[in-house]
Amino acid sequence: MTFATSTHTKAFHPLQAAQRRPPKPKPCRNCKVPFIKCRPLQRVCGWECGLEVAKKIAEKQARALARADRVKTKKSIEDMEPLSYWEKRAEKEVNRYVRLRDAHLGCISCDKGPNWDGQWHASHFRSVGAASALRFHLWNIKKSCSECNRHKSGNLSEYEPRLRAMPGGNAKVDWLRTQNQIVRYRRDYLERLTAVFRKKANRQAKRNESRFSVA
Repeated sequence: MTFATSTHTKAFHPLQAAQRRPPKPKPCRNCKVPFIKCRPLQRVCGWECGLEVAKKIAEKQARALARADRVKTKKSIEDMEPLSYWEKRAEKEVNRYVRLRDAHLGCISCDKGPNWDGQWHASHFRSVGAASALRFHLWNIKKSCSECNRHKSGNLSEYEPRLRAMPGGNAKVDWLRTQNQIVRYRRDYLERLTAVFRKKANRQAKRNESRFSVA
């Protein structure tokens, strides 16, 4: 009498093998020391580290709330500022860009060269009072020494011929002379202008740094 032998064996299940493997230690969120988790969502090795983590989270949330409160307060203060405040902010960034753009040049109104160690300004050919439409126009603004701009009101007797001597200067000066409009800028436009020229000035500063460092 012969007996048939069964070749059937129990199927191997990878999940069962994984369950039999010992758990891997995980680093504590606070002290970074490896530990074996007792609960699925456990992130710290003990209650002391748990208190430290909770303290850090509370401090981070407090800083975020304080930062949000400062932003809100600043916005509330800015909302009460007159339009002249926004015009000066925009003009500050435009003038900064002009000084960086013309860093390799001397004064537009006298013979001081770019290595003059005094204070440099951004001088308007047509004044803001005479032509407010040109307040932020780059053709109308050139780098000038503080002596010409502040003490000689731009020294226009020298400013104009030097401006005309530049490439395309005659056409530009003639056009600037015709712009006598009085413009009232909106706050949203001034805010955008400030942001644009802040970026332009920062980029120009980096270009100047690399250019002059090579030179």
